[in-house]
Amino acid sequence: MLRIILLVLYFTLISNPSYAYLGPGVGGGVIAATIGIIIAIFVALFGIIWFPLKRLIEKIRSNQDKQKNNNSKSD
Repeated sequence: MLRIILLVLYFTLISNPSYAYLGPGVGGGVIAATIGIIIAIFVALFGIIWFPLKRLIEKIRSNQDKQKNNNSKSD
């Protein structure tokens, strides 16, 4: 593990110039990709949390409606 950390540190600190043109499109693409990944994570978490919760709420409402119908029939 220490070897990997040292290699990453070495390649991070000892870098050569690339002599390449990175235009504004690259920056925009990186920003768009980052925002897309963040939104995808939030949508996935929302789906994982919301849909089971929605099913539970519908089940509780269904049971309450059944109890109301049973109480009104018995009166």
